[in-house]
Amino acid sequence: MTEEPPAASSLRLAALGPFCAFETHAEGSGLGAPWHPLSEVAEEGSGVLRERVAAVRASLAATGGGPPEAVELRVAASVAHLGLVARVLSPFLGLAALHGLPSRPLALGDLRWGSALGGAFRLSLPREAVTPAAAGDTRPVSTLADDLLDGPLRDLVDAFAPFSVSRHILWGNVASAVNGAVTGITAASPPLARPVRAAALAFLQRPPLRGTYTLHPRNGHFTRRSCCLIYRAAPGGAGALCGDCVLRHGRTTARP
Repeated sequence: MTEEPPAASSLRLAALGPFCAFETHAEGSGLGAPWHPLSEVAEEGSGVLRERVAAVRASLAATGGGPPEAVELRVAASVAHLGLVARVLSPFLGLAALHGLPSRPLALGDLRWGSALGGAFRLSLPREAVTPAAAGDTRPVSTLADDLLDGPLRDLVDAFAPFSVSRHILWGNVASAVNGAVTGITAASPPLARPVRAAALAFLQRPPLRGTYTLHPRNGHFTRRSCCLIYRAAPGGAGALCGDCVLRHGRTTARP
């Protein structure tokens, strides 16, 4: 069973957009529908991840009016991965911007999800971990970045790599998700632009993400150095490119 975060925190996070919103549950509490541990997607042989990739593949193919087989499996896997990491990252960047960081490292199994396609699926975090820390006990954003990149986010990269998606693309997806969260939070609350950008840099400067993107010096525009491959889901591989895609900017460093 889950609970809403404290009222003020819940309202502030919800105001930052659906990808930042989350519910809470008591640590160690039982699971009930629709909740499942997010770690199930990384469990070998569970079938949950393969089912989700298949569902994303069917959805992408339906958009183009074709059968699931019309979309490469690795394309569907990359798109599914990007959606998952964006949903995991956004609440933490929202918390960082609001100065309410988790009080301890979180593993993928600490997170619970209500699996759904299209938009932000329901997400629940342990209440004890996201309760604001006492004054002087706040963990630095750099520590949060290390915890997530070496824990839940690496677990998701490892889980999707067997779908023949290069790790360069998968870590590029993570960097893109960081930038996407910044864009969404800044648009929803301009006063949070400075803290959320500082939090994003704490992530982007870490080794797994270093070298996966370019920040243009003149305007700060973010461009990833790989492609999430979604353009290949369209008939003939002629789909639109994402705003941060390396291919949009005429670069040749993408590694599809």
